[in-house]
Amino acid sequence: MNQIFDTSSVRQYSQELLFSTQVDLMSLVVCGMYPSVHAAYQKKAVEVSVSATALYNKLQRIELPVSRALVHETASDLQQLLLMLNVERPSPLGKQYRLRIVDGSCLAGTERRLAALRPHAAKPLPGKTIAILDPGTKLVVDVIPCEDGHSQERSKFHQVLAQVQPQQVWIADRNFCTAGFLHTIAKLGAFFVIRQHGGLGYEPFGELQAVGLCQTGTVFEQQVEIVHEGGTFRCRRIVVKLTRPTRDQEWEIAIFTNLPPTDADGILVAQLYQGRWSVETLFQTVTQNFHGEIETLAYPKAALFSYCMALSAYNLLATLKAVLGSVHGVDKIDIGLSDFYLVDDIHSIYRGMMIAIPPVHWQFFEEFTNIQMVDVLQHLATKVHLKSFRKHPRSPKKKRPPLSVDGKHSHCSTTRKLKQYKAALDAIP
Repeated sequence: MNQIFDTSSVRQYSQELLFSTQVDLMSLVVCGMYPSVHAAYQKKAVEVSVSATALYNKLQRIELPVSRALVHETASDLQQLLLMLNVERPSPLGKQYRLRIVDGSCLAGTERRLAALRPHAAKPLPGKTIAILDPGTKLVVDVIPCEDGHSQERSKFHQVLAQVQPQQVWIADRNFCTAGFLHTIAKLGAFFVIRQHGGLGYEPFGELQAVGLCQTGTVFEQQVEIVHEGGTFRCRRIVVKLTRPTRDQEWEIAIFTNLPPTDADGILVAQLYQGRWSVETLFQTVTQNFHGEIETLAYPKAALFSYCMALSAYNLLATLKAVLGSVHGVDKIDIGLSDFYLVDDIHSIYRGMMIAIPPVHWQFFEEFTNIQMVDVLQHLATKVHLKSFRKHPRSPKKKRPPLSVDGKHSHCSTTRKLKQYKAALDAIP
């Protein structure tokens, strides 16, 4: 951790408070072991040689490249581990293509703890991030943090495009659909599957041709030409006419792609875009199971650091599930294992475990090779009882009739209502 800081920091430097100590404290908060940074600091006060004020001053100045490197470098190490487990999910396009899903997320508002925020009723937003997900390993391989909560994702496109490599397929929502973004991806020898933005014009070549059916509707396709900086480039436009409208009440989705038709027909392109929802599941998991958006951290750099810590914690959770998948079956884990129950079990055991087994007894794992670590993890995975962590998906909600209102009584007796309900059921022949 300290090496990541030394390599990525621009102006900050370490003295008494090391970056590894900050990561240790923040991980306890993000993973729910302690309710706040101060609570974690108080528990570790004997080990931390600085005051609480010094700790907060350090957190509010953590540079964005350091937070980004924390996610990127730890993900690279975990990728090596997953490679040895041989649990990477196969791409529907084959081994010659590597998928990347990119999406942005705005951090939740914080408390008005700063003097500049107190006079304003508006909820202060500490920033936003753009996460890049590898759907094969389920790891967040990179993140681009931004301090301005009102900035557009397009202001960070140059940082996203810097990560594009040949033969990659970039899947994104319409916020990433600009002529420059699409053209640059194609110019770099990569491919895109990106939903059409209403503001991006194009010139069609021929009418829409029916391709077939997918899970969500009927698929059509046509060739189009897009203008960019005085020139043009061609791609395919895939249109899915939905059997059910989206949550925005839209009945069709249009997708631009430059994938060769021989490798990906219109139906496969529609399926690839549908897989983009895995990144939405990622954000939901981070929000519901980890405390990455800490309301008391009002300074943008501190808030973004805690969120990047949550993304790193998510990567560890994805690795843990991959280890279980290597023993019990990947599909079984993906379909039936609950992130909530898994994280909750870690929460409930951690404090007692660290009392029974002090940190000094964990240090020998630092010298383990990847092979040794894989052997240990798989051995432990054989002892996990999966029934304790099963998902319990809810059935679709039924439309409820309007509530009856009694103007004379603002409350009712539950016991009496149960008796009335049972009597009504018994009266049915």
